[in-house]
Amino acid sequence: MLSLLLRWIVNAAALLLVAYLYPGVAVTTFFAALMAALVLGLVNAVIRPILVILTLPVTILTLGLFIFVINALLFWFVAEVVKGFEVTGFMAALIGSVLYSVITLVTSWLLFSPPKK
Repeated sequence: MLSLLLRWIVNAAALLLVAYLYPGVAVTTFFAALMAALVLGLVNAVIRPILVILTLPVTILTLGLFIFVINALLFWFVAEVVKGFEVTGFMAALIGSVLYSVITLVTSWLLFSPPKK
């Protein structure tokens, strides 16, 4: 349970870092970042798999690049739902979602990977 809470806080901090690095994404408060990280996690767990299955032919046709479009649209959707989290357009959502994915990948790898023996 503590690991899940820590991961949520780290993802919210990653969202704040995305907003700091890229001007097309804005987060007003840490609470807004927490809510956006929570909603983004729920959307990625529930809606994203359905969209990936529904768009599988297009994803195969584009050699997997359509996944970036799905991620950007979901990132943009969360920005429309959560107050205090704003994305200026589709390209900002695309760049923001890629940055967010890379930052959360690196932080999860650094903080939550099991130590080597």
